[in-house]
Amino acid sequence: MYFYSKERIALFIDGSNLYAAAKSVGFDIDYKRLLEFFSGQSNFIRAYYYTALIDDQEYSPIRPLVDWLDYNGYTMITKPTKEFTDSTGRRKIKGNMDIEIAIDMMEMADKLDHMVLFSGDGDFRRLVEAVQNKGARVTVTSTVKSSPPMCADELRRQSDQFVDIVDLKDHIGRDHGSEDIPLPEDFDEGLEEEGMEEDELVTST
Repeated sequence: MYFYSKERIALFIDGSNLYAAAKSVGFDIDYKRLLEFFSGQSNFIRAYYYTALIDDQEYSPIRPLVDWLDYNGYTMITKPTKEFTDSTGRRKIKGNMDIEIAIDMMEMADKLDHMVLFSGDGDFRRLVEAVQNKGARVTVTSTVKSSPPMCADELRRQSDQFVDIVDLKDHIGRDHGSEDIPLPEDFDEGLEEEGMEEDELVTST
């Protein structure tokens, strides 16, 4: 991974996608270490974190993380999930943050030299190309060392560099003895639910 010392960089973190990628290779993200690592690389501007929240729950297991990030250097972009019933009568909840990520990256492209996108979603290939055309370099961070790989090949090819999160484990991995971020026992379950792997949670009615 390479950065130029004076280039302006920002992080764009698809929360559920990063969580799923890290889980698939067997470690948890330490968000304090992640911010410290990237802010020390060059002229660090901002870290955006994107996640959808289920608003109708009295208690959300992901809320402690969202609040901690908000108070500790991350710019939080959240929105409520949308619920609908499909043709088979199943209740579905969707929480896709792709539009928010795309808008922010396009708006920031003229103000940054280097964007780090934490996602392996192939739908972002055209977005990466668009911000590159505006002059920004793009690093994609996900993993291909899981089974199946979490990063689409077309996104890797489009990026200026691809960094596998496995190679960042020593820099951003979470020490399970750490108490920096107080997380409840049901945090994993809540993040999987609110992140909606594949952006969709299906429940029976």
